Amino acid sequence: MTSKRLHFNVITLMPEMFEALDFGLIGKAFRGGKVSKTLINPRDFTLDNHKTVDDRPYGGGPGMVMMLEPLVKAIEFSKSDSSSKKRKVIHLTPRGNLLNHKKIIELLSCEELTIVSSRYEGVDERLNHWIDEEISVGDYVTSGGDFPAMVLIDCMVRQLPGVLNDEESINQDSFVNGLLDHPSYTRPEHFHEQSVPDILKSGDHEKIRLWRLKESLRLTWTKRPDLLAERLLTKEESRLLDEIQHEQEQDPHN
Repeated sequence: MTSKRLHFNVITLMPEMFEALDFGLIGKAFRGGKVSKTLINPRDFTLDNHKTVDDRPYGGGPGMVMMLEPLVKAIEFSKSDSSSKKRKVIHLTPRGNLLNHKKIIELLSCEELTIVSSRYEGVDERLNHWIDEEISVGDYVTSGGDFPAMVLIDCMVRQLPGVLNDEESINQDSFVNGLLDHPSYTRPEHFHEQSVPDILKSGDHEKIRLWRLKESLRLTWTKRPDLLAERLLTKEESRLLDEIQHEQEQDPHN
């Protein structure tokens, strides 16, 4: 992946929450100029003294609905100081496309991303005319789109060259190759009658590679079989998976 600069416009009623992005490797990436962000509060685009951004829904019902005009003005403001043609407007919502590694890589083709982090019971449906894509971070409900927005930003930023101390670790992450990551161990070698597998101390790199691949397949098969159903296995992976299934038949409690 070539070096690039990535900019986020985040439309949020809670800009203070995004101070969490100032820490760790992600914060370092922002300070180093690899990535930048602008926090835009819809309340700044209201006309009344109370800076109202929500109202009761037409037709009645519980909760409040975010008003259209402040959000649209915030989106238009995010575009006013940009010449980038590679940009998207994303709305984080439970009904959106599920966020996964493939989607993260796809979004990295953008130079600028405007993320609408909404709150309350819902958002005026007409907002869709200003949205390029809806994204969901999972089948659960949060109190607003701010935490999901930070998840999206974190996932994207860590993929940029130079952000992680070890570039190779990106390629070994879970989901990158369609499998869960293999188990990892570090010191101490023995702890509470549990020990590090001998093969990891053998120094035989090929045996270690095969062990890690097999354990990765084992974890995926037992915890996320849906990932294997979507993946075309290599001959080596198919052989190892056959071994795993045979071992399971021989010792179902293992």
